[in-house]
Amino acid sequence: MAIDEKEQLRRWRLILGKQDADQGGGTVDSLLEGSDIDIDQALEALYNANSENSEERSGGLGASAPQVARWLGDIRSYFPTSTVRIMQQDALQRLNLKQMLLEPEMLEQVDADVHLVATLLSLRRVIPEKTKDTARQVVRKVVNELERKLANPLLQAVRGSLNRATRSYRPRQNEIDWDRTIRLNLKNYLPEQRTVIAERLVGHGHKRSSLRDIVLCVDQSGSMAASVVYSSIFGAVLATLKAVSTRMVVFDTSVVDLTDDLQDPVDLLFGTQLGGGTDINRALTYCQQVITRPSQTILVLITDLYEGGDRQRMLRRAAELVSSGVQVVCLLALSDQGAPIYDKTNAAALAQMGIPTFACTPELFPDLMAAAIQRQDLNLWAAKNDIVVARATP
Repeated sequence: MAIDEKEQLRRWRLILGKQDADQGGGTVDSLLEGSDIDIDQALEALYNANSENSEERSGGLGASAPQVARWLGDIRSYFPTSTVRIMQQDALQRLNLKQMLLEPEMLEQVDADVHLVATLLSLRRVIPEKTKDTARQVVRKVVNELERKLANPLLQAVRGSLNRATRSYRPRQNEIDWDRTIRLNLKNYLPEQRTVIAERLVGHGHKRSSLRDIVLCVDQSGSMAASVVYSSIFGAVLATLKAVSTRMVVFDTSVVDLTDDLQDPVDLLFGTQLGGGTDINRALTYCQQVITRPSQTILVLITDLYEGGDRQRMLRRAAELVSSGVQVVCLLALSDQGAPIYDKTNAAALAQMGIPTFACTPELFPDLMAAAIQRQDLNLWAAKNDIVVARATP
């Protein structure tokens, strides 16, 4: 079979779908391979959603929200922006999303979670005007719930690690941490005199306006939707600490600095795009330009490492950041979903540079940041928490 004819059949197979293509006699599924299979599944989920064999693809925004969010990410990966918007409009009609989004009352009753937030943010450009306020309220509700759950652990962990990092054992009188000093010297308690002899003093140390600079550099491609939601919340919480300077950078094929929106995580989320390609090299280049204190900076790169830009420059940029003294951590995901799909070759290359590379749950992120501030071995930290890390290629 000629190459041109084979390519023509492949395209018709993608256009017609499996059911109609098979009616012509025989199957042409063998023509689909690699990304073609994913494209076909994305099209099938939308345009054959009402067939008898695809009922699992036709859920709404509730418990099936992870499927919807994943589908939204898939179509951005394989189709141009103009086509994506058409498919989103069709999804409102076909995937039981239209009634949900057209009726604020129904949207208010949905069980809101991270996946719903990601879906609403992805669809915000096609959400009907009368529902936009309700969608924003739903997003705020989820964000507030997550903040209540995650803020205190993060604040306590980071403050504690900063205090330990700045503690002095030769403090001035007004800098003495009496609680820790007494506990440290309890072995020197004299019962007859009912006093403790303080052989060692523990102080709070000299606190500067900013002890650490933290840069959250977040991949906002569709597959990273949950990670974007969680990182936005953590970024907003970290921004409340005077002892750290927090910067929030999101990227796809372009880079957007959302640091000015850190005071409100909802504004921050609505400033993200949740789609498009991925240019990690461009994002790292921007971060390198804004970092002013490399030895005091923790750069948390949150991405699945599927580089759509210049891979070699991306790796070279990462190496330059490490050699300058920046503490770089790569999180392959910041979500509850477990082990993500990621580029194992790039992960191994980062591990070769000494960059800890692994996925992290929101519950463990506060402890991770505390360990990073104390400059602990994060690969060892991950092992203690039963986290599988990327390994350098032998």
